[in-house]
Amino acid sequence: MMASWPAFIGGALGAYVAICGFFALLYAAGDNPIHGLPEGEPFWLFYFSVGTLTLAGAEGLYPQTHYAYIVASAEGFLGIFSIALLTGLIFARFSRPRARILFAENPVVTLHDGKPTLMLRIANVRLNLIGNATAKMWLVRIDQSVEGQRYRRFHDLRLFRTENPVFMLSWTLFHVIDETSPLYGRTSEDLAKCDASVVVAVHGTDENSAQQVHSRFVYDHGDILWNHCYVDILEPDGLGGTRINYDRFHAAYPDGR
Repeated sequence: MMASWPAFIGGALGAYVAICGFFALLYAAGDNPIHGLPEGEPFWLFYFSVGTLTLAGAEGLYPQTHYAYIVASAEGFLGIFSIALLTGLIFARFSRPRARILFAENPVVTLHDGKPTLMLRIANVRLNLIGNATAKMWLVRIDQSVEGQRYRRFHDLRLFRTENPVFMLSWTLFHVIDETSPLYGRTSEDLAKCDASVVVAVHGTDENSAQQVHSRFVYDHGDILWNHCYVDILEPDGLGGTRINYDRFHAAYPDGR
């Protein structure tokens, strides 16, 4: 379900050829199992196997022994099962909506409204409308218990705004680093020591298909740019309006602190 279309088609084709070849070898193990098989051309067993698996048949070729009928019956049953399975997978892949959320290459930490803030810029690449979009963010790090045991723990990074009713273009997530934040008083070196990472999840309703879509991204502690700001992506469109310049979507610069 998660493979790309070339990988999916290639895998299905490889399985198809392997199954047909396997049954061709089973036919070859029999004593003259197929009627009408040209002499000196055993590769026709593969063609017969293809016709049996796909339920299309092979003109002029048919089993003529009990052994061949048993093998052909098994292959025919497998053909019915595989065709139904492949049809279901293709339908599921076409019908499953995918959110194409673009995540900025680096989260940044800078001052926002006078407070240190972790910021992350995301965008809806499909430019369709995702309604009731919700975002959540966690800090994942290795903590140590009183008994000295080390374990990986999720800490909620509360966002200034977790919902976007009409997520169609871009959206910047803000986590204020105050006394309640797991990042309060932390530095990049502290995050490296506990092997920290940031996990972001976005989900909402695709307005075109009326189905739920989900997207997730994970940042390593080294991806966070401290004391940096995002480059402004809003610019005049020359017609009196404003447009978004996605060429600068990932760009960030030092904030001078």
